[in-house]
Amino acid sequence: MNNTQFLDYWDSPLGCLAFSASCTGLTSIKFVSEHQLPIFANKYITSAKTQLEEYFLGKRRTFDLSLDSSGTEFQQSVWQALLTIPYGEKRSYRDIALAIDKPKAVRAVGAANGRNPFTIVVPCHRVIGANGSLTGYAWGVDIKAQLLRHEAQYQ
Repeated sequence: MNNTQFLDYWDSPLGCLAFSASCTGLTSIKFVSEHQLPIFANKYITSAKTQLEEYFLGKRRTFDLSLDSSGTEFQQSVWQALLTIPYGEKRSYRDIALAIDKPKAVRAVGAANGRNPFTIVVPCHRVIGANGSLTGYAWGVDIKAQLLRHEAQYQ
């Protein structure tokens, strides 16, 4: 098994994004404070950077990327449910719990949402509190609000 890891960065309009990938797909996209070396990209990272550039230009609403995520079965089910939230729309944590047929798992959905390894691409920023508040976001509520405003302007 090849355990080669790839890493690259991109200065998005909202801050520096770090891309990690394996030989089979992306393993994470996350905001970081600065670039760190070494940079060693592959086709999965190159594709993700291109698609995110298109997203920020308002030319892309969905992503077509190979994701190599690791997480529990429950986390994976939450992340799959996040992928069904349409561009520019919002869902509550309860909506996601119902979508995965675990209506009592609202808090667990929140925890899984917070562990989403693919910021923006797996749209955890589209999940809000039941009262409409912008509760929690691993990268800060300000970035969450900016992403939602960005999507609203291109609807």
